[in-house]
Amino acid sequence: MKGIRQLAEQLNISIGTVSRALNGKPDVNQETRRRVLAAAEELGYVANQSGRSLRQGETKVIGLMIESSMEAVENADNFFLGVTSGLQSVFARHKLDLIMLPCPSDEDPHEYLKRMVARRIVDAMIISNTQRFDRRIDLLSRAKIPFVAVGRSLSPGNFPWIDLDFEGVAERAVDRLVARGHRRIAITAPSSDVNLGHVFLESYRRALARHGIAFDPSLVIRVKSSEQGGYQAAHELLLLEERPTAVILIYELMAIGLYRRLMESGVMPGRDLAVIGFRDAPRARFLNPSLSCFRMSLYDLGVALGQTLLAHVPAYRAFYPEGGRNIVWPLELVPGESDAFEIATAKRSSSG
Repeated sequence: MKGIRQLAEQLNISIGTVSRALNGKPDVNQETRRRVLAAAEELGYVANQSGRSLRQGETKVIGLMIESSMEAVENADNFFLGVTSGLQSVFARHKLDLIMLPCPSDEDPHEYLKRMVARRIVDAMIISNTQRFDRRIDLLSRAKIPFVAVGRSLSPGNFPWIDLDFEGVAERAVDRLVARGHRRIAITAPSSDVNLGHVFLESYRRALARHGIAFDPSLVIRVKSSEQGGYQAAHELLLLEERPTAVILIYELMAIGLYRRLMESGVMPGRDLAVIGFRDAPRARFLNPSLSCFRMSLYDLGVALGQTLLAHVPAYRAFYPEGGRNIVWPLELVPGESDAFEIATAKRSSSG
């Protein structure tokens, strides 16, 4: 109350009037409000929001939980840097603030989230890197904290999520490569238990079976989803006794590392190995040959996430009556030169 008391004494009006003026109450006349706001600016007074939040039972803050690691710092083309602009466009309409909650990669995400919930620093949550079975989902459900997940999970409960169309990416990539004569098609998968890796791999296996191609576990390269992971994936592919003729990547920056390792070995992407990437990171746009990749609007995805979340927050549900759906988010295939070559007919038949 010290700041408000100073304002009241300087203006010779009651503390209650100053408080109501600062909070925009309609029972304060315009001249008084103008004097209070001008004096507050002159004194550098900023209202203490924490006390007000406790009284009202809300913080007006949305938390976005992401994984914090050296890879995330090094990889400037971070997925969530694009998504947050779309989120902010939704939250700004309701004067809601977005804060990033970076969970260290060496800490259990469930334990990290328990601390955030106990401190009551947010009204709602967006969780990412959804695991096959994710204990955070049960934690937020029991705590009755509205949330939306970036990705599906096998965890029980009817919870809102938006997931990228990993099935469609794997199926369309395999179909495209098989049409060019490829039969030994490698794929990269995350080294963690994140659910998108399972979805991606299962769809890849189904697509191979549809074309009568046997699944070869040696062609599944598990690496970290990073530029360095792409470099490591290329290294492992080069060590295989029978090399694949094509590879499908699951993360955008992997293509940069993969190109570099291939070229170090004299293997030319688009000529000796067909490559299809996932999304189009700005840095990957300058690869030569140009990368065939799946892309989407991260801004639009952020808007959809924000609307889906607020559709499950009682105070904002009426604004988004259609926003409570679970969504598989489509991606657009942008053809490039990295997968343009075809396997010769004779080679195609001998490898079948």
